[in-house]
Amino acid sequence: MTDTLDTTVRYTGDRTAVVVVTGDVDLHTAPVLRAQALTVVEQGAPHLVLDLAQVDYVDSTGLSTLIVLLHAAQEAGGSLRVASVPGRLMRMVTLTGISELLPVHETVADALAALAAEGATDSAGTPE
Repeated sequence: MTDTLDTTVRYTGDRTAVVVVTGDVDLHTAPVLRAQALTVVEQGAPHLVLDLAQVDYVDSTGLSTLIVLLHAAQEAGGSLRVASVPGRLMRMVTLTGISELLPVHETVADALAALAAEGATDSAGTPE
């Protein structure tokens, strides 16, 4: 486990952002992810896709952060999706029931395509 967590935000439309998460999401770092993602939602991008490809470890605090972010996105009229979940984390996401609460996609592109298919697109036809 590391004590650092980095996030990079890429806006893919007027109301959609991909948050690339790098590092472990645990008791010490989950507040960083929560703050960054909530800021993105508050700034008008309530449809979030978390790219977890570069995450090695998620503890119970990290899992509860996903639930907090899901509720925040929904309250703002948006959604939360996770993408590129490494195999070692996918088992935990499935066993804890997180995968039943929020969509899990194989890739970020798949998550964005699902958003577009559900009509969460801006006037240009790109995911909001």
